[in-house]
Amino acid sequence: MKQKPSRAYLGKRSTNRLLLPPDIDPRDMRLRHLSLQGSFHLYRNVTSQYLDEARSLMLYLPPGYTRERTRRYPVLYTHDGNNLFDPATGFMGREWRLDETLDRLIENGQLHPLIVVGIANTRARMEEYTWYPGEHHGHVSGGLGPAYARFVAEELKPWIDAHYRTLPDRECTGLMGSSLGALISFYIARAYPEKFSRVAMLSPTVYWADHGILADTATFPDNMRLWVDIGTEEGRDPDTEETVESTLRFVDALSQHGYSTYHNLGFYIDPEAGHDEWAWANRVELPLRFLFGK
Repeated sequence: MKQKPSRAYLGKRSTNRLLLPPDIDPRDMRLRHLSLQGSFHLYRNVTSQYLDEARSLMLYLPPGYTRERTRRYPVLYTHDGNNLFDPATGFMGREWRLDETLDRLIENGQLHPLIVVGIANTRARMEEYTWYPGEHHGHVSGGLGPAYARFVAEELKPWIDAHYRTLPDRECTGLMGSSLGALISFYIARAYPEKFSRVAMLSPTVYWADHGILADTATFPDNMRLWVDIGTEEGRDPDTEETVESTLRFVDALSQHGYSTYHNLGFYIDPEAGHDEWAWANRVELPLRFLFGK
């Protein structure tokens, strides 16, 4: 993985305010990240030999990371990373408030401390997050999922393991995403079961490519810990929208291939929840605790 010079933003946990580098004007709203809570490292313009688009990475470091110099941590790789922590970079100014949730759960002893790698999306999001081409607004799109998976599994993960104090084995490594990000989380775990064992799929776009993911459950490894959820107000048409009906079909297909609820499969239907960052922010605690809870 090639990486250009980076800048680290290190938050002061005692005040929940971010210490900005001296060359950044805090009055510039485009660069304000004052909602960030905790410690972060930001890498800009990260390139890959497998992908054309460069992207940013934002790493959340758990409480105590800088103090406990010998401790190692599980890692959760998350897609649409620009929407996770910061409304300044989030879609339509919305974020998952993932940092606040992580800090609260870790401090309350409900979650094992972990590193979260937020992988920002790019203008090629639809292409990179799907492995089958599908029709979207009258145009065929998608299919670069295998290349994106190689970036995450073969370039990014080794780099993170080399530069941060991680627990690199599969039992301590997970993937999380929403919508198309949920799909690519499924695909990466399926393609690299020796590297990942925990997957959170929020509001999966099951309908993509004529529900192609349903057939792929037959070859999904049965030794994962998998979370799936959906909101009741996300859609009504199972052929063009994320719906409870299509998600139930997906969960049923998984159950036919070794997955059972309350064991290795967590499944939740969120009443009155839509398909947006606010909905995912309100329930992200559930998959976090299912995958990495104490």
